[in-house]
Amino acid sequence: MSTTSDAPLAGRRALVTGGSRGIGAATVRRLTADGAAVAFTYQSSPDAAQDLVDELEATGAKVAAIKADSADALAVAAAVDEAVERLGGLDILVNNAGVAQGAPIESFPLEDFDRMLDINVKAVFAAIQRAVPHLGAGGRIITIGSVNADRVPTVGFSVYALTKAAVAGLTRGLVRELGPRGITINTIQPGPVATDMNPDTGDFADELRPLIAVGQYGQPRDIASAVAYLAHPESGFITGVTWNIDGGFVI
Repeated sequence: MSTTSDAPLAGRRALVTGGSRGIGAATVRRLTADGAAVAFTYQSSPDAAQDLVDELEATGAKVAAIKADSADALAVAAAVDEAVERLGGLDILVNNAGVAQGAPIESFPLEDFDRMLDINVKAVFAAIQRAVPHLGAGGRIITIGSVNADRVPTVGFSVYALTKAAVAGLTRGLVRELGPRGITINTIQPGPVATDMNPDTGDFADELRPLIAVGQYGQPRDIASAVAYLAHPESGFITGVTWNIDGGFVI
């Protein structure tokens, strides 16, 4: 593991929801590389979760995987409690778990609407609510939203946009409540990022790529770097920000 001199997050403890793959896994890797002890949740990918734990423990990092259903707010709250117990406290919360589903409004099932609200909004609220009592001065809350809160260039993603706009609003609404406690809260809104659930190949990617100013999809590490920046001790004057990391997608 890195020494204190090159580990800005040494001594800090973080929870990343949905951390077994994609942006979540990249964030877990980056935070541990920066010296943090990290717990992460997973739901349907136990092998990927264990592989990530094994990979990072081999470097000397302190890391823990916690199984939790992101559609169950009580399970998410319990995962926060478990992270606090296993890490000995909590300094950084990264709300990353999310789900995207698209369909025209006439055919979008109400049960799927409810599920997206449960995962993308209610679980974020539950995690923040349970984490705040543990986050002292210098605490960080970082939620992964989406640029679709601001721009929806394809048909069928109105519900997804709604959920991501909701968490951006939650961030802004909590700024003055948490600021006096020394806790910052920010939203990162990724643009198109290449993951197994959102590949940078195929017809859909070909449709989006011309809308990205830099002409290519981002990588999970691009978002993880932004998370690490906001988690840094020197980022204490940054709060209430909605930060688009999108290669110029919304311009």
